[in-house]
Amino acid sequence: MNNKYSELTISTPPELLDFIADLVGTLTHEAIEIGDDNLIIRSDQNLNNLAEDIDKLLKELDVDILLTYDLKELENCDWISKYQEAITPVESGDFYIHPSWYEPKADKINISIDPALAFGSGHHATTATCLDVISRYLKKDDTIIDVGCGSGILALGAKKLGAATAHLCDTDPIALLSAKENFEKNNEIIEFIWEGSANQAEIKYDIVIANIIADVLVMIAKDLKKITKNNGLLILSGILDTKESKVLDEFNELTLKERILKDEWVTLVYEKEL
Repeated sequence: MNNKYSELTISTPPELLDFIADLVGTLTHEAIEIGDDNLIIRSDQNLNNLAEDIDKLLKELDVDILLTYDLKELENCDWISKYQEAITPVESGDFYIHPSWYEPKADKINISIDPALAFGSGHHATTATCLDVISRYLKKDDTIIDVGCGSGILALGAKKLGAATAHLCDTDPIALLSAKENFEKNNEIIEFIWEGSANQAEIKYDIVIANIIADVLVMIAKDLKKITKNNGLLILSGILDTKESKVLDEFNELTLKERILKDEWVTLVYEKEL
């Protein structure tokens, strides 16, 4: 263990915490601690360039948000344990998502996820909403794909509910490792997983799940629609409400069955009718 570690505090308007945390999670695999009006990233590695990378990504997404950064070098301590102490279980739909140091619940579908990385652990509004949607729409023996799978939590939830086939993909190889570990930990099997996106899928699915930011959903819209079966469902999430109109325009030929708004984040459930 190094004698020093870097701590980057990002101050942001409270209503944008989830959005910024989601963006930061695409740039680093370090643990992210979410406060009332800030995010804290700690690492044994130097975090000097992270603030610049965040500002660059916001500019590329054409998002005008003023963030304040405070970078410190501190004496090392067991900050991973401190972070873990701040993580509590989440209930969403039929699911109880809990770190391994919590006991499972007998009356819930339990998913054990240790949030050591900045991938979905059920706490983000979009992840919780997608799990609730899956609880209500998925039928036993459905085939599903989780596009941009992160931790694999959404596909894992689908398997726990009885999905016959779970395919997962992500452009981040570390996310794929995380998903594989979480499936193994929860005694479920991934039928197929690959590095890449929906354009590499070889079959069509009863349910297609894509919890990604709005600009990417628009970018891969054609592929998402192509791999959804006729009369299948397409669940889109990760959509900041200010970006919703772009997604609605891109998927307007599908039937919108449900729109869910939670903490400035929108989830859209579409049906691809014949």
